[in-house]
Amino acid sequence: MTARRAVAEDAAVIARIYNEGIEDRVATFETRRRSAAEIAAWLDDPLPCLVAVEDGAVLGFARVAPYSDRCVYEGVGEHGVYVARVARGRGLGVRLLRALCSAAEDAGLYKLTSRIFSDNAASRAAHVSAGFDEVGVQRRHGRLDGEWKDCVLVERLLGDAAR
Repeated sequence: MTARRAVAEDAAVIARIYNEGIEDRVATFETRRRSAAEIAAWLDDPLPCLVAVEDGAVLGFARVAPYSDRCVYEGVGEHGVYVARVARGRGLGVRLLRALCSAAEDAGLYKLTSRIFSDNAASRAAHVSAGFDEVGVQRRHGRLDGEWKDCVLVERLLGDAAR
């Protein structure tokens, strides 16, 4: 697997992978499917959006978005990582997360953070394997299909902050 910066031509496959995550109901509170045009808008952001490529096929993506618009948090990014159903369970998520951390550090960020559903054991394990720490739980953080979901907060310090 190689990781590279996502380009406009990747938008349709990123949308397909993200929509699988939405349909599976294990990784996001989002319930509305996304179009390739909506995903293409993500790629205009200067923060990293990477794709995992294996044998020429895009099998996953990871993206950093701003954590907050407050200046004190400029160096903090909120991230998401999604792997296509056909490629899950092979360590792609861990490798993609490691590449995303490197790209985020190169972009000047000092921390990546995210929320993971507490019952998403695969994502939690991938994050721990990629050097993230679980730092708390947000109880009943939101409802998905009418059911309360708890979220585990994860973070990884980068660059000087990690020393």
